Amino acid sequence: MSAARWWRAAADDLRVVRERDPSIGSRTEALLHPALPAIWTHRVAHRLYRRGLRRTARLLANLARVWCGGVEIHPGARIGRGFFIDHGAGVVIGETAVVGDDVTIFQQVTLGSTGWWHDRRRPAEARRHPAIGDRVVIGANATVLGPITVGHDSVIGAQALVIRDVPAGSRVLGPVAALAHRDFRRPEAIVHSFPTW
Repeated sequence: MSAARWWRAAADDLRVVRERDPSIGSRTEALLHPALPAIWTHRVAHRLYRRGLRRTARLLANLARVWCGGVEIHPGARIGRGFFIDHGAGVVIGETAVVGDDVTIFQQVTLGSTGWWHDRRRPAEARRHPAIGDRVVIGANATVLGPITVGHDSVIGAQALVIRDVPAGSRVLGPVAALAHRDFRRPEAIVHSFPTW
């Protein structure tokens, strides 16, 4: 990515923060959004990573993780334009993840692999992490694992565990709390969680 393209992407990231976070009132306030430095640092680290400067890229990614409240983006991950992380804390994006354009993710989201015991059986250059299509929204604490594909314009609900491909335009819902009893003064009045997908 040329310097001019990097600056255009950075300006686009700033615009996206203003558009998607209703708590942001100005451009200068958008500069203080906690996820923005994580995204910008990733763009630099990814460039270094592609040039073979893996250790420098990893160091930069680790510094960003500490500085940006636990947003961990591997420098090998490919992130499209208009990427937005709302709140940011606890986000993990793995090395071979591919994230399309105009994607929004919330806190505690993991785009991970299914584990080293599976990854060791894959060819060295095989993708181990998800590919996320354009205009996808991934809710808080959702986990998307393995070399699966989430199609364009899909929504992954909060708390969802996704381990299979998701067709474009889909809604994948996580577990929803169900009221087991209405009288909260009684010990058996507990709330159960049932998966909806």
